[in-house]
Amino acid sequence: MDATIEDLSERLIGYKTGEIVSLMVHLGLALGLYRAMAGAGVIAADEVAAKTGTHRRWVLEWLRGQTAAGLVEADGEESFRLPDEVAELMLDERSLQYVAGFFHPPLGGETVQRIAEAFRTGIGMTWEDHGTTGTHFVAGSTGPQHRLLPSEILPLLDDVVAKLEAGGTGIDVGCGSGVAITELAKAFPKASFVGVDPSPTALAEARALVSQAGVSNVELRDGTAEGLKEEDAFDLVMVLDCMHDMTHPQEAMQGIRRSIREDGSWLLKDIRSAGTLAGNLENPLAPLLYGFSVAFCMSSAMSTPDGAGTGTLGFDAATAERMARDAGFTRFRQLDYDADLFNAFYEVRP
Repeated sequence: MDATIEDLSERLIGYKTGEIVSLMVHLGLALGLYRAMAGAGVIAADEVAAKTGTHRRWVLEWLRGQTAAGLVEADGEESFRLPDEVAELMLDERSLQYVAGFFHPPLGGETVQRIAEAFRTGIGMTWEDHGTTGTHFVAGSTGPQHRLLPSEILPLLDDVVAKLEAGGTGIDVGCGSGVAITELAKAFPKASFVGVDPSPTALAEARALVSQAGVSNVELRDGTAEGLKEEDAFDLVMVLDCMHDMTHPQEAMQGIRRSIREDGSWLLKDIRSAGTLAGNLENPLAPLLYGFSVAFCMSSAMSTPDGAGTGTLGFDAATAERMARDAGFTRFRQLDYDADLFNAFYEVRP
């Protein structure tokens, strides 16, 4: 290690700074402070407080901190401006630059204790164990990409759009809070869709979203990929950013193989990974992704005694293709889509 003790100290303080600034970002979102400032130009702390029903002194200190963090611009001592670029990052859920979904409350003490205990027992937490904190984190961090599925991703697959437009069938395995399947149901009203997920909390949110969207071509149910009963049933199978979370991914792929039609397509989305530690360390997001793994993804994948424990960066393209072929698929290709910095997209076919 070439870093000096001063360099390491600065790095550690930077990590702690990130923790505290993340909390402040969460508060700004939860209290509507960013929204109150968006498009308003220079605005006084008093006015932000009045618009949000909050206390001016607390708002002023928050604004000063946001200025120090480089997210807000100060105009004098007590007036500030939210740059349009920050407003897009924080408020525009349809933008691929939207990052607000990552800034949910820090993990609570009980969750941290359970993660620490997992180091001793080897048994992690399911996504359901995280409750709404987990579902909101996933929906918020993946929502922008999932809203673009009908317009940007599905057209890259062979014949899928035409099949759905004609009344085809699709299933979202690990549908979570239902953002992706709701978008597809709206885009392809003649098609019918099924969403399965093992989390009651996620399914409740998905049902609420489907109801709010007013779509009637979606069935939601408790389930897993390995538990799929349908055979040769679906033109499109989607597994979006959750294969690496599964306790039994190989068995899940076998369930998908049974359920997909012989001319169907499996859209597989998962975290970009180099397949080696050395390769992954070249990714500046590696500290974040390995941290996510311990807190959420590998934890889920090891939530049973025989869990695979794939981890956030453990499902690289070569691993995905090998496992898919072992499950009986014969065609595997990575889609030419680079707009999503976190994920790679694959088309897998029988």
